[in-house]
Amino acid sequence: MNEHYLETNSSDAGKRIDSYLSERLDTITRSAAQNLLVEGAVTLAGQPLKKNYKLTGGEILCVRMPELREVDLIPENITIDIIFEDDDIIVVNKPRGMVVHPAVGNWSGTLVNALMYHCGERLSGINGEHRPGIVHRIDKDTSGLLVVAKNDKAHQSLAAQIARHTAYRGYEAVVIGAPRDDSGIIDKPIARHKTDRKRMAIVQGGREAITHYTVLKRYHGYTHMAFRLETGRTHQIRVHMASVGHPIIGDPLYGLKKDRFSDMGGQCLHAARLTLVHPSTGELLEFSAPLPQYFIDILAKLERMQ
Repeated sequence: MNEHYLETNSSDAGKRIDSYLSERLDTITRSAAQNLLVEGAVTLAGQPLKKNYKLTGGEILCVRMPELREVDLIPENITIDIIFEDDDIIVVNKPRGMVVHPAVGNWSGTLVNALMYHCGERLSGINGEHRPGIVHRIDKDTSGLLVVAKNDKAHQSLAAQIARHTAYRGYEAVVIGAPRDDSGIIDKPIARHKTDRKRMAIVQGGREAITHYTVLKRYHGYTHMAFRLETGRTHQIRVHMASVGHPIIGDPLYGLKKDRFSDMGGQCLHAARLTLVHPSTGELLEFSAPLPQYFIDILAKLERMQ
């Protein structure tokens, strides 16, 4: 069993435990959360919780996730762009179109398969056998920087930095339309969509989500923007920008169905910058990844449209 500790807050008060778990743990559905509760795998102060338990806020929950053994993962000799590597961490520039970790429908060709070949046994085991070393994720069709832990100590340090919002993650994207302000903050709670499990949505009572944005350049009908995540919710930038009427171009879930870039094969979103404290040395490390060719091509096309 892999144990996850979740701390609830005042905004969670009144939520059913099964609904809360499905929001916090992206890998499980509400029915799967109910199964965990029936099996006594979710405890508060050592006592199992019932599936109709309602949160009061301030609880520290222990969730024991069963080990996944559907398939044996195979290391694959896939080229990866390594930005930095030492005995504790490895920072990679993930290409667009690559899934981060194996799951149903994507058991091979993932970043984890590539890392297993490159690193061998030198990856943190905290997230279980299907997500060795994975501390945070970026979407399949989002390119850019990702830090991976090579041991459990590093994993715990990086996870804590992300949870405390002290790890800086900067993104760039091209959105539809022209945001009114050159900079600002979007502070809207996000949770799993009530009817479409593939989507996230702005939901009152959802998890806090804060995105800082800056306009880099305005084009005719489109805007090149930079973002800084204060929180790291699933699809956060994509959901936030769609909620203010400026979805990311090419976004198949939250974008326009018909746009000159709607057939580009995924959203134009790049994790360009990453700043963190090294888990062992305490040194502040800053990384950057140049815009990939697909992004450069889009900007060049927008320039010609001016």
